[in-house]
Amino acid sequence: MFRSQTRKLKILFGFADAVLTVAAFTLAYNVREYAPLKHQFFLTPDVQTLLLGFCLLTWVGFGYWLDVYGKLESVRMRVILADSFRQVGCSALALLVLVFATKLDISRVFLSLFVGASWLFLVGFRVAARKFVSYVSRELGAERNIFIVGLGEGARTLARSLEDYHGHGVRILGFIAPPGVQSTAPATLQLGRTYRVFPIEDLRPVLAARFIVDEIHFAVESAMLPALEPVFRWCHEEGICSRIAIDFFPQVNGYMDLEQIGGTPLLTFSGAPANEVLLLAKRAIDVVLALAGIILLSPLFLIAAVLIKLTSPGPVIFRQVRCGLNGRTFTFYKFRSMVRDAEARLDQVAHLNEKDIVMKIRNDPRLTVVGKWLRKFSIDELPQLFNVLKGDMSLVGPRPAIPTEVAQYQRWQRRRLRMRPGLTCLWALRGRDKVDFESWMRLDLQYIDNWSLGLDAKIILLTIPQVVSGRGAS
Repeated sequence: MFRSQTRKLKILFGFADAVLTVAAFTLAYNVREYAPLKHQFFLTPDVQTLLLGFCLLTWVGFGYWLDVYGKLESVRMRVILADSFRQVGCSALALLVLVFATKLDISRVFLSLFVGASWLFLVGFRVAARKFVSYVSRELGAERNIFIVGLGEGARTLARSLEDYHGHGVRILGFIAPPGVQSTAPATLQLGRTYRVFPIEDLRPVLAARFIVDEIHFAVESAMLPALEPVFRWCHEEGICSRIAIDFFPQVNGYMDLEQIGGTPLLTFSGAPANEVLLLAKRAIDVVLALAGIILLSPLFLIAAVLIKLTSPGPVIFRQVRCGLNGRTFTFYKFRSMVRDAEARLDQVAHLNEKDIVMKIRNDPRLTVVGKWLRKFSIDELPQLFNVLKGDMSLVGPRPAIPTEVAQYQRWQRRRLRMRPGLTCLWALRGRDKVDFESWMRLDLQYIDNWSLGLDAKIILLTIPQVVSGRGAS
């Protein structure tokens, strides 16, 4: 589906979830208030507003985070049940945390009724939504009558994708043979439906008079585009939306955007997320959480510093040059977990290295007694919260490498440098130090290609039990 339609649908379904949440809350409250039970139940207007507002934020927020709203028109019953259960379950857990944290006296019957009714309402709505989502999508996006310029495999692939949304108002009017191929062009093309093929010369005098044309999609080889300039100009003059299938470089993957500098349009391919608004939000979250972490964990900072100083000569903080965003270097902070001359003794333990490129040694003889425990529970990494505050690092992102390691990267591995390094990432959820080097690199790229604020939140939440348990660290 076109991105504009998808966004509108997500907003609409998020609003529907908000309405259903209010309905479930009101129903549960009224049932419990008038139920003939031993204890009366009543909420003051302030508490009721607080609870309902919190529920609206969490129910809709988790719906977006779990991507429930992006697939309501096609999912099976089992997926609807599971998605609704996960959404309501996560939201209910957040509600319980609020209740216990604020010590509110809330009826358990009311909470049970609310959660149960909410789940039933969401499931019922989503089952019904499958039947009318195409109509809603068609109304939101209006009908789109489309001609496709091109006859090659790229044009056919594009047409098959558009056919999937025929019920959403997308209608392919036919194909147009580009310059130089009219003589060999077939009269029709058979895909999911049969489409006529028109010569490019008929576009303006015939097709524009016979059809209502909303969009023209160009799916041709890049060498043909200059010859189609008159068609682009005509589309501009007529106000017809024109789209170009960008498949000139099939091996180039990444984020794509269109920018304009002066009067020059620039088609931009990025190896990492480039949405400045979302990246600014990520940075703001980093600053807030890092500052909160430093304040809350300050007693642990102090204990670690004292133990390091008492048990091993040398500085408390270990400083090292690491590679940050796009390869820029910065000073990296850790609590010292090894003897003072650990780097000078690197040659003595190099034969014990268990990984390629990076240095990882289980039971490294250079570790101090306290350092082993600092490593096991990742306490040695806590000073990197100051790196996060400075902007050198993020809470979530590929781990920063030292320059000598980066120099040995294969070309495809260097793309991990295009995202600000972080304290944790996907590899931390797959066994931490047990992950082999190539899998580690691929997991970092998987994170970059699928990045979102929701993914960051998920990684942070799942990292906490990994760190507390000490699993996978060495």
